[in-house]
Amino acid sequence: MADPLYPAPIARVVPGSPAAKAGVQAGWTLLAVNGVAIPDILAYRRELARGETTLRVRDPHGQPLEFTVEWEDPGLEFDEVIFDGLRLCANQCEFCYVHQMPKGMRKSLYLMDDDFRTSFLYGSFVTLTNLTEADIARILNEHLSPLYLSVHATDEALRREMMRWWRLKVKDQRATSLDYMLKRLAPIDLYTQLVLVPGRNDGEELTASLEYLATHDHVLAVACVPVGLTAHRVNLPKLRPFTPEEARDALQRIHTIQRRLLPERGSRFAFASDELYLLAGEPLPPAESYEGFQMLENGVGMVRDFLSEPLPPLPARLEAPKRVLLATGQLFAPILAQAVEPLTRIDRLSLTVRALKNRTFGEVTTVAGLLAGRDLLTQIAPGEADLLLVSPNVLKYGTETLLDERTLGDLRRELKMAVMVGGSTLRALGETVLSSVQVSSLPQFGFSTHAVKEQNAEVRLKAG
Repeated sequence: MADPLYPAPIARVVPGSPAAKAGVQAGWTLLAVNGVAIPDILAYRRELARGETTLRVRDPHGQPLEFTVEWEDPGLEFDEVIFDGLRLCANQCEFCYVHQMPKGMRKSLYLMDDDFRTSFLYGSFVTLTNLTEADIARILNEHLSPLYLSVHATDEALRREMMRWWRLKVKDQRATSLDYMLKRLAPIDLYTQLVLVPGRNDGEELTASLEYLATHDHVLAVACVPVGLTAHRVNLPKLRPFTPEEARDALQRIHTIQRRLLPERGSRFAFASDELYLLAGEPLPPAESYEGFQMLENGVGMVRDFLSEPLPPLPARLEAPKRVLLATGQLFAPILAQAVEPLTRIDRLSLTVRALKNRTFGEVTTVAGLLAGRDLLTQIAPGEADLLLVSPNVLKYGTETLLDERTLGDLRRELKMAVMVGGSTLRALGETVLSSVQVSSLPQFGFSTHAVKEQNAEVRLKAG
């Protein structure tokens, strides 16, 4: 059998496992399981579930080896979960954020991924317009549920206008029909999203989309998110952000369907992102209204989740003077300033919340998670604080690297101060302010699909 195009690198071998006993070592490559090429971790688990399993591996010198296990984990561990490269998007949506990216960001941020496997594994939203019949059959046969589906509009003509799929990249035209896909995927639970564009799919179109999606029992929820725009929309359709009045209208429509569906479905079904509430100047709902924060990565409930753990017990006075600067985006700054106000009453603690303008993506971008290193370096003076705290959401998962490849180490050197992650909750932030010891560096939404993009970007881009 020919070797697969994207063999799976083995990162670790569990000591004493069947693979270790067979002589397999870290740095080897998995070629096939039961004679089947393995494109991802899901296929690997599927073949192991058959019971008696033969694995074919290869050492770094190209020498193959086969060994068999029976109802036993072979003991192979992988850093990647997608072995054959991320599936790429077949659309050219008028609001696509990748098309609005400035130059000089991490390579993975320019990768237009749209992969049903990362949707199942990590909750990334995908359109599914690039699916083949074989892909749909696999989703159904392996019951890859739930999936996270980008809908944007349920009117087929409007959806086509907004998403503008590439005819040559769509492998099966039926996959572009929302009605067809919802019927085909009826056994699969779906979380959905609507990226709302003023004058396009808001207003009555928003109400119609919510009503239509609510008629499908396997659609569990809808996240409603305002369009994200940057200052780098070159040769793209003219779009504008929501006005406060438009945001309030969208919230009113979402709240209306929430009130109707809660007694019917036992769920509010439709959820607005934090940004809509902040744009509208409306108070955030209580934590229970988010029903478990199932779509945090989509910006639904992140602020309420951050505030859910109150500040720790506070001293009246610090042993030594300390100047602390909290850097965040303009949208979140007022809420953060109010939340940390008790800290400002501590004697010998000077605490400042700095609302940064986004000079990387443009001032129309106001969320904290899109601040780059250059935004911090150009708006914070060297030595003006003893400690600078940033949101964990500005970093590449599990690292200290920001969007523009600058690191927290770079900031420490250039700003001549300690720089740390403030934590994903108000309590963690307060503990870090008091102790100057980093409590947590992970983003609120856990293992994001962006981490998978980082792992696969180099391979996929080289493959071209």
